Amino acid sequence: MDFSFPAIGIVHSCFKEKFGIPRQPGLAPLAEAEIEMLPPFDDLNAFDGLEGATHLWVQFVFHANKREAWKAKIKPPRLGGNKTLGVFATRSPTRPAPIGLSVVRLRGVIAREGKVFVQISGIDLLEGTPVLDIKPYVPYVDCVLAAENSFAPAPPAPIAVDIPAQLMAFCIAYWKKTGTDLAGLITQVLQQDPRPQYQQPDPERVYGMKLLDLDVRWQYRVDQANYSIYLTQLLPQLD
Repeated sequence: MDFSFPAIGIVHSCFKEKFGIPRQPGLAPLAEAEIEMLPPFDDLNAFDGLEGATHLWVQFVFHANKREAWKAKIKPPRLGGNKTLGVFATRSPTRPAPIGLSVVRLRGVIAREGKVFVQISGIDLLEGTPVLDIKPYVPYVDCVLAAENSFAPAPPAPIAVDIPAQLMAFCIAYWKKTGTDLAGLITQVLQQDPRPQYQQPDPERVYGMKLLDLDVRWQYRVDQANYSIYLTQLLPQLD
């Protein structure tokens, strides 16, 4: 059986490319986005009562997934990219139906310039992501305290992120100008270690990602078995 669903909204995210997006929602609480509701779903009446919820389920499409064919077994990043699991035992975007589901924090629903926007944070959503549905998170049924997952029993340990003084000054100025805690956001994102887990940290290599309107670049400092991230540049994005 095949089904067709409309996109009810489009995500405007701080994440402008796939690389660097946290692998799960909630790992970077400062990561923010707006869902621009599309007609005819851009009606404030559709959100009446949602102010009683602090969190939402957002169902979306992995629109940037370029692999057309799904596979029964995949190599999840959590296992270093060299072990396989069944696709239904993972949250891989390469699925029979490329649909994702994230719990995010609701910051508000606003009308602006004739459009309706749902403001959210703690996201793992790419710019331009089509949204299929929004539902309130209901703690007494959605939070299963006895649930277990032996594959991912706990979040990965964060790694240290060093922001040098001159770039911290840039972050502070950015915060004053935009209201965005840039240093906090960069730290929350990079401490998840965006590097593919099958790659060893290379202190000579410069990594980069597009975040907000900036190109963020960093390197790894390796000390025997331990490593940390050192922020090297913050540059305006060039079209």
